[in-house]
Amino acid sequence: MNILVINAGSSSLKYQLLDPDSGKLLAKGLCERIGIDGKFTYKPQIEGKNALNAVDVAMPTHSEAIQAVLNALVDKDNGVIASMEEIDAVGHRVVHGGESFASSVLLTDDVMKAIEQCNPLAPLHNPANLIGINACTAVLGSKTPQVAVFDTAFHQTMPPVAYTYAIPYEYYENDKIRRYGFHGTSHRFVSQRAAAMLGKPIEELKIITCHLGNGSSIAAVKNGKCVDTTMGLTPLAGLPMGTRAGDMDAGVMEFLMNKYGWDMKEMMNVLNKKSGVLGISGVSSDFRDLDAADEQGNVRAKLAKDVFCYDVKKYIGAYAAAMGGVDAIVFTAGVGENGPALRIAMTDGLEYMGVTHLNEQANAVRGQEIDVSGEGSRVRVLVIPTNEELMIAMDTAEIVKGL
Repeated sequence: MNILVINAGSSSLKYQLLDPDSGKLLAKGLCERIGIDGKFTYKPQIEGKNALNAVDVAMPTHSEAIQAVLNALVDKDNGVIASMEEIDAVGHRVVHGGESFASSVLLTDDVMKAIEQCNPLAPLHNPANLIGINACTAVLGSKTPQVAVFDTAFHQTMPPVAYTYAIPYEYYENDKIRRYGFHGTSHRFVSQRAAAMLGKPIEELKIITCHLGNGSSIAAVKNGKCVDTTMGLTPLAGLPMGTRAGDMDAGVMEFLMNKYGWDMKEMMNVLNKKSGVLGISGVSSDFRDLDAADEQGNVRAKLAKDVFCYDVKKYIGAYAAAMGGVDAIVFTAGVGENGPALRIAMTDGLEYMGVTHLNEQANAVRGQEIDVSGEGSRVRVLVIPTNEELMIAMDTAEIVKGL
């Protein structure tokens, strides 16, 4: 079975074609600057097929972008399938499902309306996701089944005590203001892989999953279900990230807006685009740049890393408390998979929880699935590369096979 996985942004579209049964990736790529000057990248994963890197392709809308993807996939010389009929279904990443969706679903007119009703909760993402879905329908027609896989769905198992904000309850009742959480597909994937690595049923485990990248979040997964997570109504909450502030006193906003005469749009731009480790360091949102600056004696770069690691460690402790213990801590995503020194800093001092100093030889590995636990550690520390696209494809295949 071949599943086309689509992640549509307002002016971009990432794609992968893969077989969820074997996990084999056939091709992947990116459509950029849709509606501007169209740049198309195509990377077939079959030997002897040639790639395209940011070539000029007219993409006035997402429909032309989808058509460019399909043309490349079935190209006579460099395609990876013979015809579009070999695409069995399309799986779409949709950022926000609100309280309407606790799992992936087959796309129907009613589902599309429900996703649209969540647009106010994710105004930068959901409309773009809908555009991608409609573009696929326009090009592939209605015969090819399409599935929505939500970033928020995995976190819908959180109890009210975890998702309720301490503001007047009417804002939850009337406006659905609550913690939703994001990166759910990643947290779900790596928690399942962790259970497989430990050789135990996920229903018997307490796992803390740390998705750490430019966007970062942590989840407490108890018996296979999310019981808490760091992001909130929006992805701005929780850990300090590449450019996002994370948790902070809301009074800071009032102070800065009054002092500098900013409106809310300007304030949110600062919190989303100019804060996080970039804001602290003044150097970069990329941890590789922070490492280089730290090595050269840049005090603020070191502080940015220290603040990030401190907050990760703090949430690990909090989620161990929330679950009444922990069996495994998982590090994933760009920073989690490729930051050996950061992993040491984020677990240092957790001996009281049963986490011993990491195995230095194992921990030196980057981007591989590996147990980096130290000798005698009661809590396993795992590095697991995330694969959200495979999770989307697996969900899509399961739903389509049930039709």
